Order: sequence, then structure tokens, then C-alpha cells
Amino acid sequence: MTQQPSSPDRRLFLGLCASAAVAVVAWRLFDSDGAAAIAATPAAFKLSDAEWHKRLSPAAYAVLRQASTEQPYSSPLNNEHRRGTFACAGCALPLFASATKFDSGTGWPSFYDHLPRAIGERSDTSIGEARTEVHCARCAGHLGHVFDDGPKPTGLRYCMNGVAMRFVAA
Repeated sequence: MTQQPSSPDRRLFLGLCASAAVAVVAWRLFDSDGAAAIAATPAAFKLSDAEWHKRLSPAAYAVLRQASTEQPYSSPLNNEHRRGTFACAGCALPLFASATKFDSGTGWPSFYDHLPRAIGERSDTSIGEARTEVHCARCAGHLGHVFDDGPKPTGLRYCMNGVAMRFVAA
């Protein structure tokens, strides 16, 4: 049985798919690297890469030092409802008061406000759209992103990676 030649539509489709795959790989390789952005951010608390590896779990290292994202609904901090403070897992800086935590339905711990001088922000275009990344003000570790769809009184939703934080009960 002889094989039918590919139709122009099929060849075009396969060519577009291949081009899109190459573009995605190139974009991930050459776009602003999360780890480079973290390293370039001024920080009062600094450790060598080896020291960060020793200090953090592999998942916490991936988020805090490489700007990765944990899987939604994977953090035990989603179900943390006690009174206390959420602190940076990298340097222990208090970041969010438990009174500002709310269930956003996104699968990540969410807050409508942060503690004074606890966070910094920088532009993040790593997924092809402009977002505001949130990092620890002391160690520059990536925490998550802030969005303007949160509850009153701020209207903000600080969508944080639970692995980047530790809960300290009051």
C-alpha cells in the first residue's frame, strides 16, 4: 500500500508546531531567568549557592532561589488557620500576618496585605505576560506574585508559594 503525500494543510500545521516548540525553548533559555533576577536583586541576607542548597529543601530551593512554582493545593499552609505569622523559609523574615490570609480558591496561600518592609516587587515576564513578582525584602527569595483581584480592604491577592514560607504560631 502506498502512502499518500502529506497535504499542504498538514505540512503547514506540523511546521507551525515545530516553530512554536523552538520558540518556547528559546524563550525559556533566553528570557529573563528567575535565578538571575533573584541574584541581581540587592539583599541584606546573602548566602552562597551551596549554603542555600544546605539550608533549604529541594522544593524550597527551586521556588526561593530559582523562581519556580509549587503545584497548586500541595502546601499544608493552605489549611493553616491559626493565629500567627508566615515567615520566609529562607531567612525567617516575618512576611504576612495570619489575619490577612484568605482562601482565594487558587490552591496557593493567599493574603490581602503584607507586613511593613517585608516584601519587594519586580516585573516578571517569564510566562510571556507582565506580572508583578513578590520577593522577600531580606534575602530576595521568590515568594510568588501579587494580583489586583483580592478582597477589601486592599483589593490585592498576594498568591504565595507555601514552600517558600514557614508558619510561626502566636
